[in-house]
Amino acid sequence: MNKPYELNIRDGKPYWMVDILWVVLAEQSTTNGTYSLMWQLCPQGSGPGPHCHDQDESFYVLDGQITYRAGGETLVATTGSFVWIPRGTVHSFKVDSPTATLLNSYTPAGFEQVIIHGGKAATHFELSPPGMGMSLS
Repeated sequence: MNKPYELNIRDGKPYWMVDILWVVLAEQSTTNGTYSLMWQLCPQGSGPGPHCHDQDESFYVLDGQITYRAGGETLVATTGSFVWIPRGTVHSFKVDSPTATLLNSYTPAGFEQVIIHGGKAATHFELSPPGMGMSLS
């Protein structure tokens, strides 16, 4: 059964993967599998190559500029932009600005497990050290 909860970003689980700092704010265990949410700090040029997954994915750009390629379209998102990518759509993105900060969510939950199990637990809330460029695909 779902129940309300609160989590401050500083109490979230931080990970480094594909040169990005990911902080897990909501995951399948806290949302009964319905939703996941991660905060991301991304350096310029970072982002995963083309991939797809079984969840609808959305991004809200808090700061910066990111170019998304999804379903044959190019979407340039800047501070304040919302991007939605339907499940099964091949997509990728690259950060254009020096850094970008965003919220990244999935319905249903599940993709966050890729980060939790495939990423490296971050020791501090900063961009990843060089060489943390593991692939999402």
